[in-house]
Amino acid sequence: MNYIELLFTTIFQDEYQQDLLMNELAEAGCDTFEEVDFGFKAYLPAAFFNKEKLDERLETFHDMLTFSYEVNLIPQKNWNAVWESNFQPIQIKDQVWVRATFHEPRPDFPFEIVIDPKMAFGTGHHQTTSTMMDFMLDTVFTGKKVLDMGCGTGILAVLAAKKGATEIVAIDYDLVCYESTVENAALNHVKDMRILCGSKEAIPEEQFDIILANINRNILLDQMETYQRSLKPGGLLFLSGFYEDPDLDILKAKASQYQLRYLEHKKNQNWVAAKFIL
Repeated sequence: MNYIELLFTTIFQDEYQQDLLMNELAEAGCDTFEEVDFGFKAYLPAAFFNKEKLDERLETFHDMLTFSYEVNLIPQKNWNAVWESNFQPIQIKDQVWVRATFHEPRPDFPFEIVIDPKMAFGTGHHQTTSTMMDFMLDTVFTGKKVLDMGCGTGILAVLAAKKGATEIVAIDYDLVCYESTVENAALNHVKDMRILCGSKEAIPEEQFDIILANINRNILLDQMETYQRSLKPGGLLFLSGFYEDPDLDILKAKASQYQLRYLEHKKNQNWVAAKFIL
């Protein structure tokens, strides 16, 4: 699969303005972002790219910030080389070391996760992924049954396994993400993870102790009832992929319709992860 790279140059007064622009691009189909000194890069499958429609979506943003972008085609054969040239290891709370196969291991970290960079969201670099991992470090997973919805690279499911979860289901509608999760589960010696390609209809008719869903606001709203139905009483739901204002209040209101009680949230820049209990 070929990908389109959108190289954005931005000038803005407040950082949240760029976040809003990136959120709009995510709604338009971009599934990976990389921040650079002068702005950011956004990537989406070439088959989904329509410049005229994209320009229509971005028209209103010219009133709040100055930006321009150029379009580059990245053939599939070059994608791994692009990621390998940019992907740096990261650490979460001095507890998790996330690296690729070509980086040195760090056995001094309690949890080490190996993620080979491919065109799948979730290397830990984005604020939503790192904030979800932050929440997970404060949560008991030992003996728990976990659903990772919109698993991307499978990084959250792998962390759940390393924290002692005994049953894990990881689901993503994107075939690239599905294949990436299969590969990354093997790289991290996670053998008992069920990995499925699909959306909410792929969720097994089972109940889980913990559900992790790092997607985007609209999909979370659409799938909220399914999450409630798939949680055990007293089960925890962690959501991310949205902003504090106005998304958090919208999601809290939707969750309350299904007896999902808001507990707390963590914020990283303007991105938010929130915790609910059934």
